[in-house]
Amino acid sequence: QVQLVESGGGLVQPGGSLRLSCVASGFTFTNYVMGWYRQAPGKQRELVANATADGMTNYLDSVKGRFTISRDDVKNTVYLQMTSLKPEDTAVYYCRAKRWLEYWGQGTQVTVSS
Repeated sequence: QVQLVESGGGLVQPGGSLRLSCVASGFTFTNYVMGWYRQAPGKQRELVANATADGMTNYLDSVKGRFTISRDDVKNTVYLQMTSLKPEDTAVYYCRAKRWLEYWGQGTQVTVSS
C-alpha cells in the first residue's frame, strides 16, 4: 500500500522558516522523482520543487534561493526547507512521487501571516 505522509506545516510569521517532511512507503523510493507542490485558495496547484535520486533539482522561480528540497533515500523521506517565508507562500503543500505512476500525499497547510 502506497503512502505519502506529510508533516511540518503550520502558522509562521513573514520571514520565518518551516521544514516540511514527507515519508514514503509502499514503492521503491529511489526510482521516483519526488516533488513538492502547493495550492492556494482559488489557484491551480503548482510545482514548488522536485528532486531526482541522482541529485537533480528544479524550483519554482519565486522560491529559488529561499526553499531547498532534499531527499534521504535511506529513510524514504523528502524534505522542503522553507526560509524567508512570505504571505504569498500560504497554501496547502503536497508531496508527490512520480515515475510512470504518480502518488500524492494528503497535504499540509502552511500559513504565513503576522
